Amino acid sequence: MPDDLAITDFPLRAQDKLRYGDTDRQGHINNAVFSTFLETGRVELIYDRARQLVEPGTAFVIARLEMDFRAELLWPGEVEIGTRVASVGRSSVRLEQAIFQGEHCVANAITVMVQMDEATRKSRPFSDAVRERLAQLAVPAA
Repeated sequence: MPDDLAITDFPLRAQDKLRYGDTDRQGHINNAVFSTFLETGRVELIYDRARQLVEPGTAFVIARLEMDFRAELLWPGEVEIGTRVASVGRSSVRLEQAIFQGEHCVANAITVMVQMDEATRKSRPFSDAVRERLAQLAVPAA
């Protein structure tokens, strides 16, 4: 992802509160909490009733999570999480996400999620409807 990310680069945005309990010995937000913030963004994408991405008998699982830490995140305050679709495969979706405190990007990540059939526990291809809904959140062509 580019170095000059802004929250406006992401069609889906979520917010989360920084908690005192999220801090570590150095006084900043612990690195493990960053994954929780990314989860907040993914949950808002997946379970948004207007989008209907979770079809009966399916669930989403994470196949890959790669994160780059860019800056300290300090308590107190809030973060904004940006999420967009980078690409859609047969049964997987590659997301680009970023965490912002104010205007400053403190971390960015690539997350690959796979749609799983709950009965077989194997990947299940997206329906055309889900594929279309995911495409609406895609990164604009360069």
